[in-house]
Amino acid sequence: MAMVNIRRDVEDKFYRYKMPLLQIKVEGRGNGIKTVVPNMEDIARALNRPPTYPTKYFGCELGAQTSMANDRYIVNGAHTADRLRELLDSFIEQFVLCPSCKNPETELVITGKSGHEDMHRDCKACGRQNGVNMRHKLVAYILKNPVKKKEKGKKGKKGGMTAEANVGGPMVFEKGAEDGSGEDEDASPSGTPAPGDQGVPTTGTDIDDVLGRSDPVLGNPDEAEEVSKKLAKTDLNGDDDEDEDADSPYALLGGWLEDNKDASDADIIEKIKEYGIAGKYKVLVEIGHHLFSDEVAKEITKRIPLIQALVTSEKHQKGLLGGLERLLALSPNSDALLAAGTTSKVLMELYQADILDEEFVKNWGTHVSKKYVDKEKSKKVRKSADAFLKWLDEADDESESE
Repeated sequence: MAMVNIRRDVEDKFYRYKMPLLQIKVEGRGNGIKTVVPNMEDIARALNRPPTYPTKYFGCELGAQTSMANDRYIVNGAHTADRLRELLDSFIEQFVLCPSCKNPETELVITGKSGHEDMHRDCKACGRQNGVNMRHKLVAYILKNPVKKKEKGKKGKKGGMTAEANVGGPMVFEKGAEDGSGEDEDASPSGTPAPGDQGVPTTGTDIDDVLGRSDPVLGNPDEAEEVSKKLAKTDLNGDDDEDEDADSPYALLGGWLEDNKDASDADIIEKIKEYGIAGKYKVLVEIGHHLFSDEVAKEITKRIPLIQALVTSEKHQKGLLGGLERLLALSPNSDALLAAGTTSKVLMELYQADILDEEFVKNWGTHVSKKYVDKEKSKKVRKSADAFLKWLDEADDESESE
């Protein structure tokens, strides 16, 4: 991995503070084109900031929407690596470096009461406290999504010190240091808001613990990633082989969704918790099959935050598409829906929201399955997705040629 000095005006190759060189990948085309920063978490770790902060900064400076779910950091539109590197330098200058000693060993500290907050950079090298430009749009985002201050000198099971306990030496971050679990899959990379930051509790597998507030985090798409990570810990990899009889919790959920299509995201989450199936991929089958009507191409947009929080693995993606496959194939108006390219429209919405991975959806489009409907119906559903799948292939060809 190519490394550069955090202060790119410093040419000394022995400069101790380094970060990975920002990389980009442009995906899609037309109105769906977007720029992905695949190594944003590594960069953020080196800067001791959450990866959401520089990503949001890019969006503020470029006037573009950003997406930060499922460990992917995206800026809508096509942007060059050089342009984003310039903006990263600007972010570092305004929100990382100490203005007094130009050292990056700082942390953002918020003071004051709600509505009257102030923010400054607390430098661990020289001890100075310097303010930030409170009029910048990113400040409002940081105030809503602060990083919880870690306890100094705290060790995880692996013996890794948190950033604050390591001042004076190279910045070292260890997974598992925040909660002492020592388990990589349950730990957030340092510099990323860990469970427990941004208002998400660190213990318990109850969905009440995930939401932790009367105004659910699902109402804010920028925070859906944190809910998604917490839900992933409940029972993401369970076999989930319960019988699908009329009394199964999935059948009960499906029936409830049929009768309550206008239910709020919070009510749906509460019902999933009530049935004891939080984190199960089959929940997504019921969501896809029973939450929507023949107007699914329009209805799915308002459910994006809910789906982002529930889809935590490829298995969940399969469950969601399986449910949608049943919806489209078993509808009395199936032929009309598929002829109108409804499948392509729905896939586009899910892809642009970064719910579906590109390689996964390509594989889905070329592998007919009889798991959710019979093979003939499965073929028809995939045929209706031709326009979207062709769009993906053409977008890849354009990216390669560029």
